[in-house]
Amino acid sequence: MKLQSIAVVLFSTLMLAACNEGPAERMGENIDDAVNDAGNAIEDACEDVREAVNAEDSDC
Repeated sequence: MKLQSIAVVLFSTLMLAACNEGPAERMGENIDDAVNDAGNAIEDACEDVREAVNAEDSDC
């Protein structure tokens, strides 16, 4: 019974720790946002160039 109680407490502690957003999680989200922003900026620049030269191909 004591071993089972220890296992439940340990499991609960690990599950709660996994739910908390720590500095590594926030840093990862910031990196994701930066990569998405860079990709959007590149696509916007491509669309601007495509429109400026009246390109027939609509893909960037």
